[in-house]
Amino acid sequence: MSDARPSSPTQAAHPAKEIAALFLRLGLTAFGGPAAHLTFMEREAVTRRCWLSKSEFLDLVGACNLLPGPSSTQVAMALGFRRGSWPGLVLAGVCFILPAALATLALAWAYVRFGSLPQGQGLLYGAKPVMVAIVLQAVWNLGRTACRNWTLGLVGLACFAAALFGAPPLAVLLAAGIVVLFLSLARRPRATAIAIAAIPIGATSATAASVGLVPILLTFLKMGVVVFGSGYVLLSFLQADLVDRLHWITRAQLLDAVTAGQLTPGPVFAAATFLGYLLHGFSGAAVATLAIFLPSFFLAGLVGILARRIRKSPAAASFLDGVNSAAVALIAAVAVTLGRAALLDLFTWGLAAASLLLLLRFKVNATWLILAGAALGLVLRTFA
Repeated sequence: MSDARPSSPTQAAHPAKEIAALFLRLGLTAFGGPAAHLTFMEREAVTRRCWLSKSEFLDLVGACNLLPGPSSTQVAMALGFRRGSWPGLVLAGVCFILPAALATLALAWAYVRFGSLPQGQGLLYGAKPVMVAIVLQAVWNLGRTACRNWTLGLVGLACFAAALFGAPPLAVLLAAGIVVLFLSLARRPRATAIAIAAIPIGATSATAASVGLVPILLTFLKMGVVVFGSGYVLLSFLQADLVDRLHWITRAQLLDAVTAGQLTPGPVFAAATFLGYLLHGFSGAAVATLAIFLPSFFLAGLVGILARRIRKSPAAASFLDGVNSAAVALIAAVAVTLGRAALLDLFTWGLAAASLLLLLRFKVNATWLILAGAALGLVLRTFA
């Protein structure tokens, strides 16, 4: 199936100005997570600006879902590449990421300066239960697609149990992908061997008493090349590395960072900016942000060439099915951990339940719920 590529007067316009205008606006206003980002991009790049056809856009989305890193950010970069080659890719990525990073940095500065005050604690007291509900919503929405048959459902349950017992997130993802791939090949005994691109795996350790810029760089760079699936899968990697292995932050600080990332537009991966600031001030924020997004700039440049080939590969599709089911399981395991830190009393339990209902039944924007929860928490802590 192919769509005729539409023509438009914008094809003759200045690509750099178009790319900057589109993705800077998206970076400043795109609340609601990857699904909302992709909806906006499809409307603007396909329907309004006619940069590519709908089927070509779906090729980019499908290919980016096979890559590690923030998928909607990579789609933005791939669209910039299609419109303006490598300079367009860099411009699209920077314009989409920078507003979220700066906004998250401002929240990190305020958190460090005021987070221990009653007002700051009140805001977080109400915002954290909403964040738990948002993660559970992601589990529900993604799980219906990722675990669409009994095989994938059982793989997901096994991965969930493994994650709760402390299995490394990357091992869970890879094992799930390999299991589903072999099950798929077993059902097709005559299938020819298909080469699958190796997944870049980084490894790092930090044994210094204080957190330096180099350990921050290596740790967040590793996450940029191994985190598959939704941005919420990042939570599992952050918890495994920064909380459980390296002991750089607490679980409460991790939840605060994710909440800050959700309060800002743009990619959830901007939570790295918040964490980098906690670990090493402004320079730590810059290093963490650069490290976690840097691999995407290179990977997105390959998407246009490989998109159709990857989508047509049965082996790659089967491997991705397993990875997706494991990704949802990791998100569910993180939801359990975050719930232990955030659901402290009747108010927080009730707020989380009400938020989940509003998200699933009435499709209320997650950002407004976080702001409402923070306001309720502030009022309760101030006047209680």
